[in-house]
Amino acid sequence: MTQWVFTFGDGKAEGQSSMRDLLGGKGANLAEMSNMGLPVPPGFTITTEACIWYYANGRSYPAELKAQVETGLAQIGTLTGKVFGDAANPLLVSVRSGARASMPGMMDTILNLGLNDVTVAALGQGSGDERFAYDSYRRFIQMYSNVVLDVDHHNFEDILEIYKERKGLTLDTDLSAADWKHLVGEYKRRVEEETGSPFPQDPREQLWGAMGAVFSSWMNQRAITYRRLHAIPESWGTAVNVQAMVFGNMGETSATGVAFTRNPSTGAKELYGEFLINAQGEDVVAGIRTPQNITEIARINAGSDKPSMETALPEVYQQFIAVAATLEKHYRDMQDLEFTVERGKLWMLQTRNGKRTAKASLRIAVELANEGLLTREEAVSRVEPSSLDQLLHPTIDPKAERRVLATGLPASPGAAQGEIVFNSDEAEAMKAGGHKVILVRVETSPEDIHGMHAAEGILTTRGGMTSHAAVVARGMGKPCVSGAGTLRVDYQAQTMSIAGKVLRKGDVITIDGSTGQVLLGEVPMLQPELSGEFSTLMGWADGFRRLKVRTNAETPADARAAVEFGAEGIGLCRTEHMFFDEERIVAMREMILANDEDGRRAALAKLLPMQRSDFVELFEIMAGLPVTIRLLDPPLHEFLPHTDAEIAEVAAAMGADPKKLKARAEELHEVNPMLGFRGCRLAVAYPEIAEMQARAIFEAAVIAGRKSGKPVVPEVMVPLVSIKAELDLVKARIVAMAEAVMKETGASLDYIVGTMIELPRAALQAGKIAESAEFFSFGTNDLTQTTYGISRDDAASFLNPYINKGIISIDPFVSLDQEGVGELVQIAADRGRKTRPDIKLGICGEHGGDPPSIHFCERVGLDYVSCSPFRVPIARLAAAQAALGKAAAGQA
Repeated sequence: MTQWVFTFGDGKAEGQSSMRDLLGGKGANLAEMSNMGLPVPPGFTITTEACIWYYANGRSYPAELKAQVETGLAQIGTLTGKVFGDAANPLLVSVRSGARASMPGMMDTILNLGLNDVTVAALGQGSGDERFAYDSYRRFIQMYSNVVLDVDHHNFEDILEIYKERKGLTLDTDLSAADWKHLVGEYKRRVEEETGSPFPQDPREQLWGAMGAVFSSWMNQRAITYRRLHAIPESWGTAVNVQAMVFGNMGETSATGVAFTRNPSTGAKELYGEFLINAQGEDVVAGIRTPQNITEIARINAGSDKPSMETALPEVYQQFIAVAATLEKHYRDMQDLEFTVERGKLWMLQTRNGKRTAKASLRIAVELANEGLLTREEAVSRVEPSSLDQLLHPTIDPKAERRVLATGLPASPGAAQGEIVFNSDEAEAMKAGGHKVILVRVETSPEDIHGMHAAEGILTTRGGMTSHAAVVARGMGKPCVSGAGTLRVDYQAQTMSIAGKVLRKGDVITIDGSTGQVLLGEVPMLQPELSGEFSTLMGWADGFRRLKVRTNAETPADARAAVEFGAEGIGLCRTEHMFFDEERIVAMREMILANDEDGRRAALAKLLPMQRSDFVELFEIMAGLPVTIRLLDPPLHEFLPHTDAEIAEVAAAMGADPKKLKARAEELHEVNPMLGFRGCRLAVAYPEIAEMQARAIFEAAVIAGRKSGKPVVPEVMVPLVSIKAELDLVKARIVAMAEAVMKETGASLDYIVGTMIELPRAALQAGKIAESAEFFSFGTNDLTQTTYGISRDDAASFLNPYINKGIISIDPFVSLDQEGVGELVQIAADRGRKTRPDIKLGICGEHGGDPPSIHFCERVGLDYVSCSPFRVPIARLAAAQAALGKAAAGQA
């Protein structure tokens, strides 16, 4: 027979902390605290398997559950000396959720269950405090009616506030027993009005209603949203914990509170929390009464005139700090504690690993390691890599008021504020004039690079997490909110509007790229601080990881930032971004629109010294670290002039007829340019482009090598290869240029030529392609796009419904699809190594900074990952955790 119920209490338990998957986090920790002999009210846990059964069987219960629940109730009764539902000596219980992953506030709780018109009198008589009894009853009616009967809280709050106003009372604690008796009657009448039925009086009906509500709350909207944000599977389910009530609202020697064993904001080793005398749990967070500080030093620092727990309940305080220290040492982590004091006796209601900021997480991990509670390996594994974003970018002050205009996708972390501008030229001009601006576009294109660079942050109404705006903003380390579809942008009127509110050019907004929020006005922000613990922990991480971490960078600023964050080279330099500068775009357009090779070569000759100087600076900054340079990749339409003025400018530079030039531009139009004339196809048709870029690379390598005295080994990457013959043709031109430069300069050059694997055919033909390619760099943005047949710029409109309906668990452009796209990566890696055992393998798509994707790269055995500069620390830490996880799995 399946055991659905596990009991705990009186210094022993049927479960333990290792049974988290079955008992949920709360249930496992209650069992563990019981086994440790700590003061835990007795109770039982209904397993997560019962929740899974509940949903799989039409919201019904297993046949054996009823008898097991009765046995559990009887055991609680034996340990407390009370009987559930008894008219003279009633046992009251709390019913709480408890998933295996902490989900604070997401699911439902019910306290004081078992009270009715009969047992409330017995509670008053047994406690000697009738006021306390009716206060507990009104709390139960409100909580149960809201959670189980779906009667909104405001029904009861309105009744209470009107009554207090009529009686001239301020606080709930001012009400007498007679007041609460009257209000209980009012509450019950409101329940019957709202539901059509009397408030349930049978304690067992109450219990099963509450258990069903807790199971049902696993699928409420806030829980679903929380699980989606934190990647918690729906299939886990939640446990239900039924526990004997202990009362913090039994007078001045009773209290309730929450505390952390360390400061969750800073990580400082100090007890951090609040409590309330003569209160129940929800009072601490409800905001009706001002909570009191636990420690005296915290009270002094807060300037509070209310006594701390340390002075108000000194004996209980000493017990509590001893229990807190015991639990932190036992769990070897900062603990988040809930407790109740009933007439001078301390009861522990919960312990769990506490939520914390990234800054606190680093400090706690390092200090616990230095205290000997953790190994350095464990300390490195304790910090969530993605949380490091909080440390690397400005953030909105958590105390600041947020006037939210719209919400889009959190495309690039950090916060920025400035005046709205709607085009890139204006952004650049205003930046030059000393203004801070937010560039607002329907969507960005490569021609917006200068405006994006000038802006403090970028806001788009279209596009997903891997749209042009998102990718470029992350690379620049600038905050970006993309896909804010409720906003309407009117370029002609220079306005942005939502729900009747119109903002104009020059109005100030703040964007939060970590949450996706667009906020009205200027909002106070906090600047990033990289603490000493950051350097310490990252140093430990670097000692454990195998994967190298490079950066995607093409500007000196990006490259310098990446080196500061610990990048070990450049894994992707997108050369096309170098052509959008105002001085260069005309020459680039000349080259594209030229009618013959001579015309193209004349334009390329203008671009050569510009490219060469770019590469010299990158090579010098990277100081001998590897630099992978991708030849021209995007479709030519991205560079073409669109307006008559732009066409006239190019025509004047070329000495050509504007009408003929316009016709030529129209000839180059493509229906689906991302699958068209781009990548190596440009170099096949126009080899002079690859020749110019290769010459610029090799000449820069010679110059930088001579200036620095350090050897420069460029890695030349040919994009969008699907056929070995394509690569062979382009590689021959690259090799010819290398030989020409060596002959002209008398220098010796080391270099390698490889390709980006971004097409399914290239992955499948990797064995043949590796005969020519000396390295593979997986461009997983495009590989995902071409494998799924999804345009990443347009995917947000339908991928969100896919996620919400459970068809996919996460956007495949955000985190690598390890089953489908990942299999192609594995195939290409295996076949490439078989042909060329020493082939260098890396990943340079946006997935290179995504921790789950990095774990995949470790499993496949890639040599490096490459990501935007501000994700380099994330990748370093994730790579260390991946190596430690792989080592642990191998030992197991």
